[in-house]
Amino acid sequence: MANHPTNAPVEHRVERRSVRRGAHASTARPKQSNVMVRALRTLGPGLITGAADDDPSGISTYSQAGAVFGYGLLWTALVTFPLMAAVQLMCARVGEVTDRGLASVLRKHYPAWLLWVACILLAIGNTVNIAADLGAMAAAGELLTGVRAVWFLFPFTVGLLLLLAYTSYAHVTAVFKWLTLALFAYVGAAFLARPDWAQVLHGTVAPHVVMGRDYLLTVVAILGTTISPYLFFWQAATSVEERDARQAEIGDRAPRALERELRAVRADVLTGMLFSNLIMYFIILTAGATLHRASHAEIQTAAQAAAALRPLAGPAAALLFSAGLIGTGLLGVPVLAGSAAYAVAEAGAWRRGMDETPRTAGKFYGVCAIALLLGMAIDLAGVNAIKLLFWAAVVNGLLAPPLIVIVIAICNNAKVMGRHRNGRVLNTLGIAAAVLMTLAAGGLVASWIF
Repeated sequence: MANHPTNAPVEHRVERRSVRRGAHASTARPKQSNVMVRALRTLGPGLITGAADDDPSGISTYSQAGAVFGYGLLWTALVTFPLMAAVQLMCARVGEVTDRGLASVLRKHYPAWLLWVACILLAIGNTVNIAADLGAMAAAGELLTGVRAVWFLFPFTVGLLLLLAYTSYAHVTAVFKWLTLALFAYVGAAFLARPDWAQVLHGTVAPHVVMGRDYLLTVVAILGTTISPYLFFWQAATSVEERDARQAEIGDRAPRALERELRAVRADVLTGMLFSNLIMYFIILTAGATLHRASHAEIQTAAQAAAALRPLAGPAAALLFSAGLIGTGLLGVPVLAGSAAYAVAEAGAWRRGMDETPRTAGKFYGVCAIALLLGMAIDLAGVNAIKLLFWAAVVNGLLAPPLIVIVIAICNNAKVMGRHRNGRVLNTLGIAAAVLMTLAAGGLVASWIF
């Protein structure tokens, strides 16, 4: 514990947390007999981050990949898993060791203008993602009920804002953990689509790379929506929240050794990233088995994919796909709004956290509200959020490499991480992620030029 900061500024200290809401007043949790409940309790920010990566915008990108290229991009799920796991684990370790979010560490060690540019770009990209996700959730609601999509936008937006603003970190994460189960709908939809498993195996282990602009654009979009900058900020910030929640729970008892906590963080992150990539794999598989086979390459949204599945794979598959969209949106949209709020609040050294109230952390929740309301306004204005979304994923693919390099630099800085600096494996995988995303983005730019 010698390397764990104990003299952090007041905005980073445990005392700023949830005693006002009493979110962690209990010092002992009742023993759970249900295996699934126990499993969900042992997992935390890593699982939620991984599940939030498969939000409706990500589902749209994966559906397009399967609709256009069939099983030809299934290999990306295998390649991205170790890379995104390494990057997210580095971000989680930063939060666990320093008791600071990523933006807070950047504020301390990097020029202010660089931090604010990154935060502003993150907030803009997240707002576009929120618009696309809310639109997809509303469209799924229309598919399920027959009620026009526009009538779902306001209740979804206000409900998610109230969830963030007026419930504690413990309650929010409990809801998020159960929402991850909605992603299993895509596993069921994949089997109902009756794929050719021999072709699935070939597309998974023997990738056929096409050096064309559309293929490169889709690969960059997949990388951008899988290894996304907003997940970096969310992972680090919620790791700090989780650490403070543990400390509040045990009260005056000595905390567990940092090494033990880091092992638990590693298990959590690896589980979350494996789950995320598994769902990504089955979404591409479902679209490849149905939409590609029926030449539905014009699919642009996840809601369109759900509607097209009805005659191709049956009403059960379409129902699962539509219900999954709402469940993943309820998880993904708060993470998008929250990550922007954490980044901006940390950059400005504002009070923040889901255990704060709108009265004590007004600026933090103000960023959440602005992001959610602007996203809703984009949908109500009729702006084509889906096109913006795809390009936002491409922009994420272009912006992620330098941010990954910064994260690697932080994790190798002895002044920040002490003796918990990166090992060889994390550095190798982190550099590989940055190089792969740089090469893919470079190939895309070259295809535009030549």
